[in-house]
Amino acid sequence: MLMEKMETLVAVMQDFTGKKFEYRCYTDTGPILERDLAQRAGLGWVGKNTCLINPQLGSYSFLAEVLLGIELEPDLPFLVDRCGTCRRCLQACPTSCILPDRTLDAGRCLSYLTIENKSSIPVELRPYLGKWVFGCDLCQVVCPWNRFSKGRMDDMFSAICVDARPLLDEELTLSAQEFNRKYRDTPLMRAGRNRYLRNVIVALANSGMTRSVHESLLRLCDDPHPLVREQALWAMENEQ
Repeated sequence: MLMEKMETLVAVMQDFTGKKFEYRCYTDTGPILERDLAQRAGLGWVGKNTCLINPQLGSYSFLAEVLLGIELEPDLPFLVDRCGTCRRCLQACPTSCILPDRTLDAGRCLSYLTIENKSSIPVELRPYLGKWVFGCDLCQVVCPWNRFSKGRMDDMFSAICVDARPLLDEELTLSAQEFNRKYRDTPLMRAGRNRYLRNVIVALANSGMTRSVHESLLRLCDDPHPLVREQALWAMENEQ
């Protein structure tokens, strides 16, 4: 969706300048230091939660870049740090992965562990997952700049929203085909069925398991994917 908007922007620029020029679009799709570029472009500052924060929009925004083969007059950078003495994001982080120097220990971040991480979640970090099954935004939820944000969700994203509180015991029964059909064109496809079920199993183990969950886990112990099997076996062995 963002790629389409960037392509439209480039077409307008080429029409305005009356010439074709080389360009390349990125939106979390390449080795681009997006937050640094955004700060240098005057869009905001990098907060203590490591997110770019805009005074009007907060940190709930997507960053996208178009590298152009023409010169433009640069905007002034955003030089003011408006986090002040606030430490709410650091205090709210479940795993204390936000470091004082505005960097992140990604190996402990719940967003990384539940989405990008392709292997098992480290045993010592599983209790911190609580009932989270996809990502974690606590460092943004507690940020005062988001509380007073004047931004709103773009209509183009409303169609890809999913239930924020799914019935986890029902999610355990999803086959690969059912998962793809239910979550097609949503952010959950980034994790995929196997990593998603890994997260669901940990969340259920953290919250207590019913008889139906126990029966579902028994079936998942024979799941075709080793990651799901390993997590189901762990949950059965640690059932309380």
